[in-house]
Formats: sequence, structure tokens, C-alpha cells
Amino acid sequence: MGETRVDLLHLLEDLRDAYPGSIEETILTEIMANALDSGATRITFECDPAQSTLIAVDNGCGMQRRELARYHDIAASTKTRGQGIGFAGVGIKLGLLVCREVFTETRRGKSHVATSWHMASRHRAPWKWVPPAGLVAERGTAVRLKIQNTLSPLLDPGFLESALRRHFQPLLDPSFDEFLAGHYPQGVAIYVNGEQLDSNLWAAPLHAPLSIRLSRKRKPSALGYLIREENSLPEERRGLAISTYGKVIRRGWDWLGMTPMSPERIGGLIEVPALAACLTLNKGDFIRTGTRGASYLVFRKAIQEAVSRQLATWGDARASTDEAPPREVRPLQRDLVHVLEDLAIDFPLLASLVEQRSGGQKRLPLGQPSNATESRAFVAVSIAEQSEAFADQREPASSSQSQNGDKSRSDTPATESVAAGHGLLLPAQAAVRRPGHYGLDIQFEDQPEALELAHLMESTVWVNRAHPAYRRALASRSVGYHIALAVAMALAPLAVESANEHAFVTAFLFRWGEAIENTTTRKQKRLGGQARRPASTKQ
Repeated sequence: MGETRVDLLHLLEDLRDAYPGSIEETILTEIMANALDSGATRITFECDPAQSTLIAVDNGCGMQRRELARYHDIAASTKTRGQGIGFAGVGIKLGLLVCREVFTETRRGKSHVATSWHMASRHRAPWKWVPPAGLVAERGTAVRLKIQNTLSPLLDPGFLESALRRHFQPLLDPSFDEFLAGHYPQGVAIYVNGEQLDSNLWAAPLHAPLSIRLSRKRKPSALGYLIREENSLPEERRGLAISTYGKVIRRGWDWLGMTPMSPERIGGLIEVPALAACLTLNKGDFIRTGTRGASYLVFRKAIQEAVSRQLATWGDARASTDEAPPREVRPLQRDLVHVLEDLAIDFPLLASLVEQRSGGQKRLPLGQPSNATESRAFVAVSIAEQSEAFADQREPASSSQSQNGDKSRSDTPATESVAAGHGLLLPAQAAVRRPGHYGLDIQFEDQPEALELAHLMESTVWVNRAHPAYRRALASRSVGYHIALAVAMALAPLAVESANEHAFVTAFLFRWGEAIENTTTRKQKRLGGQARRPASTKQ
């Protein structure tokens, strides 16, 4: 009987390359994430360059003997996706690539055990039970890494502190203490070489809190803020960072699909605990397909609305280009609704781009059963008042309403009035309900050096207006077909493998051609109804 073998070294090297940061940052953040998922309230890091060791100790729930045995298996984990940061049981194994020994000691109740682990060859990473070293006092887990490279950043306290502050910024920001109290009721204290990392409030001349509510929930589903400095921010602070359970996942403007006029002076942070269930394996991005991808796109759309409104208040919203998009774009965007609905049946990966509307077209499941009213997933985006000047601008309007006897504002509950006028409305609010909506969008950019006709970023297709093929299509009045072809080529890598991209483009253009015929039929019916309307009025 044969036996399947694994080139363990090759596998770990591939996993290392899949993570966005350096291997040292990956190991550090994985140790920290494991401690947080165990319910730790105190996490200490001690590095000793003389001994080439890094020791991390937490006071979490610890592990039983059988759990510690499984801890050494690749992709083995007792965690549940969505209930914490980690779920795959992969990241901490990368320590084998840079360490001579990985010593793990854990204690829970009467169980107090320890193991020693190392990489012996390409295919073998043996471990054995060893006596505990007394690193854990009452309960918790300790990891001691013996680093191969004496110049490793893991032996530098400055690197440890900066990396922990960058990757776990919400845990060290008092603005999120109350919001994260449900997951970390006793808070989290982090120590590096005996010194506690102090909490820092991100202060700036302009500071705008953000709050996002989903459906009928009174408590915010996401909380954060935007800041604007007078001078340029450091590179690692620019853009909006999105985190879940205190772990920063993405930072910048690319993931949000929008850029302000002064991106180097605007930063921010928003915490979305619900997106823990949407994390990818390397915890460096979010899933964009299926049920989890639909949830991520709902939050992303709400965040876009909040940020764009705040940027407009500051005067930092990017102005539209002087050259208006061709008039062929609007009917193409309308036809995309029907084209993607049909294509999503044969190409399921396009489901995350299908437009969602309340009571119409295609509805994407959000992963939890609910009745028809709750499944509409209305999104309420509320931005708190940013400054006294902005509040003063609202006072005249409020006073005039009170003089005219308008009682609708006073009758509105406080939890709903916060959301009024800021994005999509709550279903319980006594106002005109606008349906939640997200789908594929088409935007234009100028990239003279790019060879691609267009590229897909999140849920937006960016058509290269500086491409020679676009300019020729514009001159020959065939820009509509050019845009359709560019959209098809941009969606192909998402929908299918590279070998089947030609078939996808052909199917897309075929559905797009049928959509024109359907649009003509609907237009004729609409005009026919309008023609009959005067006759019925006369009667």
C-alpha cells in the first residue's frame, strides 16, 4: 500500500509567500491572534538577542494535552470561522522556517504539558513531549522561539512594538474600547520586554467619527473614524484601514475603490467584527465570492457611502473629469444587470457582482435565515457631527422646522434619526425607503502606459480611456462595443480559469447582444402604455 507524502518545506515556503507581509510579521501576528482567540487579557513578549530567543506568554484558556498534540498538525484547528481572527491552523507553523526549535507550553486546569518541535528535513518536522519550563503560571500558553538568524527583526523590541501597533491598532486606540468590549470584555494589555504598550488616540485637526448600522439593529455593526492632517501622513498611516476583532486586514484606498483629492493627508480606521467570517486564509484580505463575499460587499458599499459623504464635506471628494463618459455607458450599465444575472447561472463566481435590490431582480443570501422583511438588508450609514461649524450650519434649518410645526423630527427615535440623511435608510424609519443596492459599476481612468483595455477593482471595472483602441473606437463611433468588450475581458479572470477566458468573453457578448433586444421590447411596451394614458384620462 502506498502512502501520500508531503514536501513540508516546499509547502511552508508557499504558505509564507501567500501572506502579504514579511515572515517575521506573519509569525508575530499569528502568535498575537492565537492569544486573542484564547481569551487572553494579558500578552507579553520578551526577546533576548544574546540567546536568540523570543518568548510570548498569554493568560488565555490554554490547551488540553490532546489539543496540544493536534497543534502540530498542518491545517488542524479547533476554532470556528467567524468567532475569532484565526481559523485555519496554518500561520504559526511558519515558525519552523526560521527557528531551530519551537517550544510550546500550555496549562489548563490540571493539565500542564509542553512540546519541542523543529524541522529535521524537507519531509519531516518531528515533535516530542518535554517537561514544562514554568513559563505559564496559572493558565495560558507560552511559545519560545529559538531564532536561527541572530539579526532577525523578531529579536528587536522596536520592531515588535511597531508591528503590533500597526497590525492591532484598534486594541491600542481608546475609541474602540467600548465597541470591542463585547468580544474583549476585560480589555487586552500588551507588554514588550516588560513595558506595556500605551493606548494612543489618533488626534488630528479634522476628525470625523463613522458609524454603520445594518438592518434594524440599534447597535453599530461597524465603527471608526476619518482624520485629515495639514501635512502628509507617514506611508503606513495613509488611507482607511479596515479591521476585524482588532486585527487590521487592509489599509489604503485601493480596497475601498475610491481615492480622495489629497490621499496623502487623509487616514482612518474602521472596525467591522462581522467580517471575521469573510477572511481569506492568510487574513490579508476578504472573500469576494459566495455568501461571505456578499456580506463583504454590503459592508464595503456602506463604507464607501460614508467615506464619500465625509470627503465631500471636507471638500476632498475627487471631482469628475472634464471629459464626460460616453452616452453608451448608461444603457450598458443597465444591461449589465440582466447580463450578469444570466451569466451568474453558468459562472457562479460572478454572483458577488450581481445587483441586489429590495423586492426585485436577484437577491443574494447573506448567510443567515430571516423573513422577507429582514432579508432586504437595508443599510443605514450614519456619520456623527464632525465639528461645531457643521453643527451651526444645521441649526437654522432645525429652527425653521420647529417654527413651521414640523413634528416629524421629534417623533423619530434617536437611534433612527442618527441615520437619517446619511446613506441608506432603516426600514423602521418613517421616510421614503431607498433600496439597498450594490453591483458592477463602470468608471474611467487615464493610464497611457497600460496595455489592458480595463481592469476589475473590487466591484468596479476601470476602463482605460487613454488606450489607443479606446480612442479609435471613439472616433469610429463604436465605443459602446469597445466598453462591452473591455468589461468582458476584465471580468474573465474572475469568472473562469485562464484557459476558458475566450469562451467567457464570447458568452458575455452574446448575452449583451440579447440584452439590447430585450431593452427595445421593454421600451416599446413603456411607450405603448404612455400612448394609451391620455385616452383613458379623457374618458
